[in-house]
Amino acid sequence: MSLLDCFCTSRTQVESLRPEKQSETSIHQYLRGFDNLTSVHLARHTPTGTLVTIKITNLENCNEERLRALQKAVILSHFFRHPNITTYWTVFTVGSWLWVISPFMAYGSASQLLRTYFPEGMSETLIRNILFGAVRGLNYLHQNGCIHRSIKASHILISGDGLVTLSGLSHLHSLVKHGQRHRAVYDFPQFSTSVQPWLSPELLRQDLHGYNVKSDIYSVGITACELASGQVPFQDMHRTQMLLQKLKGPPYNPLDISIFPQSESRMKSSRSGIDSGIGESVLVSSGTHTVNSDRLHTPSSKTFSPAFFSLVQLCLQQDPEKRPSASSLLSHVFFKQPYSEFL
Repeated sequence: MSLLDCFCTSRTQVESLRPEKQSETSIHQYLRGFDNLTSVHLARHTPTGTLVTIKITNLENCNEERLRALQKAVILSHFFRHPNITTYWTVFTVGSWLWVISPFMAYGSASQLLRTYFPEGMSETLIRNILFGAVRGLNYLHQNGCIHRSIKASHILISGDGLVTLSGLSHLHSLVKHGQRHRAVYDFPQFSTSVQPWLSPELLRQDLHGYNVKSDIYSVGITACELASGQVPFQDMHRTQMLLQKLKGPPYNPLDISIFPQSESRMKSSRSGIDSGIGESVLVSSGTHTVNSDRLHTPSSKTFSPAFFSLVQLCLQQDPEKRPSASSLLSHVFFKQPYSEFL
């Protein structure tokens, strides 16, 4: 079965938001590319006036690996139904172009928030709200026998009303084969090396023990460090050095400078850092009415509660069996602290 045979070809009426149609308070249009294959457009759903994101991919220029990733993401988006998992409204083709229409995530990804507003890291309250939604989505995937394998800030999207959703489903791997659920996976993800800083040591080792859903929990810990510091741990390390660093323990301090890039390379922007479930996340302008820079504040200090350090250290245990499940992680004291408004 080809990629073009695997999804619905229903159409949705949309209207492009050209500059001449925008008022001073409208959200600007952004076009971004993923490997020069996908463009991302902001549009309006004509019948309801709802803003949507349109990702258009040139299928003729996609290699086999990219086609399989697109196919997986499209199929899984229809299979999964959870408020914290990114969904697509409709998918269809126009000639050799794949159109994916999904809800508009006004705040973009968590990594975009870091680059734009929090280069020194987010406040603990904001980290708590973002991680809680992400772990809820992750728990749903694990309950359905799936390993995400690409948990990171750029795959955590945030809507205008603060709803957090997980994207990046093209990296997902199912533990269920031929009706049976396997305890471990031995397949190494065939995607860009840019995701390796978030991967668990057991996944990077590629040994006879394999890895399971606890690998995602390790990635949650790395993502927590990313959100807290504004930097990606291990980003500039060679793969061998990264593996040795991850294996030697003990679990890292979320702000341990030894695992972060040097200052001149902090927060490097690259295509591989953006949501790659189908394409790149739509970015948001600080001048829009949806995102008000006056409401976003960089933390005044780099102190975090013992509960936050406990969460990170649990997630980054070298032994997967010592890491909590996604379900038990949701009950961690870090998520039980007083809740505040999203932004």
